[in-house]
Amino acid sequence: MAKEACELCMHPGGEVVYRDDNYRIVLVDDERYPGFCRVIWNAHHREMTDLSTAERAILIAAVWQVEEVVREVMQPDKVNVASLGNVVPHVHWHVIPRYENDAHFPNPIWGEVKRTPASTDLAKRVVLVARLRERLLERFEQSLL
Repeated sequence: MAKEACELCMHPGGEVVYRDDNYRIVLVDDERYPGFCRVIWNAHHREMTDLSTAERAILIAAVWQVEEVVREVMQPDKVNVASLGNVVPHVHWHVIPRYENDAHFPNPIWGEVKRTPASTDLAKRVVLVARLRERLLERFEQSLL
């Protein structure tokens, strides 16, 4: 996929919660997975090893901070952290709160659906997204100080 045709070069990839010169953190609009975040390297690179050692350290530190905030706010049973890039070959990481009663658990969210989650469980998670947005912004704005 050419840079000009790259979805993550042309579009933010979700609701941008934080952005700096290196990366952006977005909330993904996925009704089954409230709190699903992506950390996207702004410049178009296909693989982590295309980044310098310093750039990789910056990106992975951001991923771990997002995971910490997701765990704190969303209180998931598990967090999936993945960097695939098979569909969009642009360096980005998925940080996905997982629950034993979510649609795919224990499979990846891109796999076969196992169940329909209770609407009350999803509604409780949706309510937490506003706090997640706030905490992510607080965390990353503090890192600039």
